[in-house]
Amino acid sequence: MPIRARSRPATSPMRSFDPRAVGALECRAWETYYRRKWGACLVAFVALVRAAFRMSWPRTLAGAWLVLRANVKWAPYPDNDPAAARALMTRFYRLLRASESAGFDPARAAALEVDWWRAHRAAQHGAGPGAHDELVAALRDLYAYSYAAEPDAVLAAARLRAEAMDVSDRWVAGGCDPDDPALARERALLVRSYAALLAAVHR
Repeated sequence: MPIRARSRPATSPMRSFDPRAVGALECRAWETYYRRKWGACLVAFVALVRAAFRMSWPRTLAGAWLVLRANVKWAPYPDNDPAAARALMTRFYRLLRASESAGFDPARAAALEVDWWRAHRAAQHGAGPGAHDELVAALRDLYAYSYAAEPDAVLAAARLRAEAMDVSDRWVAGGCDPDDPALARERALLVRSYAALLAAVHR
């Protein structure tokens, strides 16, 4: 069931990101995550958190470290640790709430975040024809909640990001070649996704 949008806050740093920067940096973060290049992944997460949320540098560094640790807890398949990932992402969303003076519940935002990780993993490992739609819905619900937007308004952003994940999954299945031109398509889809999200949160 879609998440009902909360009352919309005033314009804030996390609502003023550059879609080109965020899309390119997320593509780099995914690439280094799947290649298990954890040092490079941390660098990518630092840049991504800064570009996407524009927190202070101390909060950015702490937040990126929490995101990396959450991803490390999530990474093993099939024996990962979703509870640890949610706990770490709750701490990340506490930092973001403090930076934004936002009204969202960090535990709820973290649960929605890790839910799309779960939905993506199910789609990635062939959970059936409805798995892609479940991933789109999970992304939509996270955006609607964390940005206090109407679910329908963020649906295009969710669909484009899920499409980028499909490209990434095929790239992973093909051997994670860093010179594969599929990465350029993934990056372009992510930039389009974040452009759609930016437009949605300013409606």
